[in-house]
Amino acid sequence: MKIKRRHKEGAEVSTESLNDIMFFLLLFFLIISTMVNPSVLKLTLPSSQPGVQMQKVPITIEVDANHQYVINKTAIPFTDLENALKIEIAKIVDGTPTVVLKFDNTLTIQDLADVMQIGYALGVKMVLATKPPNK
Repeated sequence: MKIKRRHKEGAEVSTESLNDIMFFLLLFFLIISTMVNPSVLKLTLPSSQPGVQMQKVPITIEVDANHQYVINKTAIPFTDLENALKIEIAKIVDGTPTVVLKFDNTLTIQDLADVMQIGYALGVKMVLATKPPNK
């Protein structure tokens, strides 16, 4: 009895090292992506055209670079901002009160959000002021 042995060699691609390579690439991109600072948001205020007039006198909140808060030319600390804003809102008789926010461009978005949250809690319409274009 003659039995023939079949020795067929098949082509084979070794993929054991591909998993390691993919892991190292993923690790590399994760480390590189954390080096970039994604939490930075650069904002510039839009410009406005001179001559735009408002019909009503709004409440103005100004905040400078040193975090000094001023409501209608009266300086107050941030802790008293909500109470002072309630007093100014009570002075307005007709319509919904409008608050114009004038923020220094060096302040963070969180500073703006803190003031806007107080206005939202009081039910006030808030507008972010623009500065005229430099000539």
